[in-house]
Amino acid sequence: MKEVKDLKVLPEVGRGYVFIYSPFCGTCHLAREMLGIIEKMNDEDIFYEMNASLFPEFMQEYQVSSVPCLLIWKDRKVEEKVYAFESVTKIFNLMKEKERL
Repeated sequence: MKEVKDLKVLPEVGRGYVFIYSPFCGTCHLAREMLGIIEKMNDEDIFYEMNASLFPEFMQEYQVSSVPCLLIWKDRKVEEKVYAFESVTKIFNLMKEKERL
């Protein structure tokens, strides 16, 4: 995963996935493991990861209500927010569905 240290690194064009977490959140650690499996399957960094505590203005602007959260990003806009990381398969299938659009 690519760590967001500056908001300028977020994808400007096309599709991107931003994983928002808190370092003190146990569920966030499990969600990160799920996303890590998807990256290993594709053998590349797919996700940006952002520590919610470091970007409070971003959290407010994009109305992120809790962590973990996966923002599905398209053309500098949030297309969808995923809060329930139920399984690797669910996230993977959601990503495949979005890529067809």
